[in-house]
Amino acid sequence: MSFLLFLRENARWLTGGFLLTFFSSFGQTFFISLSAGNIRQEYALSHGAFGMIYMLATLASALTMPRFGQIVDRYTVRTVTFIIVPILAMACVLMALSTSVLVLVATIYLLRLFGQGMMTQNALTAMGRWYAAQRGRAVSITILGHNVGEAVFPIVFVTVAGLVGWRNGWLIAAAFLVVVALPVISGLMAVERAPRSSDPAPRATTTRDWTRGEVMRDPLFYALLLGVMAPGFIGTTIAFHQIYLVELRGWSLEVFASSFTFMAAMTVICALVAGQLVDRFSAVSLLPTFLLPLAVACLVLASFEAQWTAFAFMGLLGVSYGFSATLFGALWPEIYGTRHLGAVRASIVAIMVFATAVGPGLTGFLIDLGVSYPLQVATMGFYCFAAALLMLAVSRRLTARALQTGEASATSAP
Repeated sequence: MSFLLFLRENARWLTGGFLLTFFSSFGQTFFISLSAGNIRQEYALSHGAFGMIYMLATLASALTMPRFGQIVDRYTVRTVTFIIVPILAMACVLMALSTSVLVLVATIYLLRLFGQGMMTQNALTAMGRWYAAQRGRAVSITILGHNVGEAVFPIVFVTVAGLVGWRNGWLIAAAFLVVVALPVISGLMAVERAPRSSDPAPRATTTRDWTRGEVMRDPLFYALLLGVMAPGFIGTTIAFHQIYLVELRGWSLEVFASSFTFMAAMTVICALVAGQLVDRFSAVSLLPTFLLPLAVACLVLASFEAQWTAFAFMGLLGVSYGFSATLFGALWPEIYGTRHLGAVRASIVAIMVFATAVGPGLTGFLIDLGVSYPLQVATMGFYCFAAALLMLAVSRRLTARALQTGEASATSAP
């Protein structure tokens, strides 16, 4: 099936998934960090103190995610949307009205759980279940909502906040979620997708449906996590401390902000390319590649001080983001099946949220201690090179295990 025909026949579900990830932006680090300066000023917080608050709130959301995220196995996408979007809007209202540090912690917890966590969980679990041979394409289009959000919302929010104030900007975000996101997404997802006769035959697979308990006992799962956590940890860290980075390098904040658009463009291109490659070869076969651009990006950012470095870093980060986002959406059902996908993904998302929580808090603490920020970034780059080698070994082990499972199934068949 051609890509255009695929888009046309699946427009409503792909659009619904795209909008879920697009509006998850209100709980993503890049959006929350746009108000970081105002928050630190009004609450009298240092870089390390705000980073610690952010880390604790995000960790709390990660601990909640494995339990709450299972609702996508019990309810339809539309029903889950009616639950999570209003709560995300309420969190935006709390951000606008809060004057207490305790309320700030609760606000960030809700933003992270229902924005970054559940909006994405709802979208990618649906794509993993509804598509088989075309799963890579479906995931690559759905996760573009993240990238479009990164390209659009920073400019829009900075403009709106400049006109009406940062708190009123959050109130407008809440209104947009209730008035636009909720009715549109629920309308698009009112009908669940069913297999069609025009769907291509899925790639032959020996994957069985693993329970979450079985996944938690799989040694290869934890090896995978060492690679999976890296993009979120590094990307979140850079986005959270972007003001500090700009001041450290003496860059123009406006020029640096524009580099996010470049990153988003690269992510979109590479996500679509990755979707085609996943459908052709498999997600497991692409595992050794996605961290290499990120490794180079970190070393470039750590080694050079010119303004162009921001665009080089963001471009390479976009390459890794594009491949990793599509890869992670397709990888888990490919390895562990789809029957318990919601519960499995909830645990994985929780761990990834944990990584995004640790990044800002740990680096903020080290900054307060006087540890060189470029040195920290360089260390992240060397880690990515080591993790890429590990992913090569994991990919080979997963392929061998699938072959063994297939041989066992063939032997036991009547």
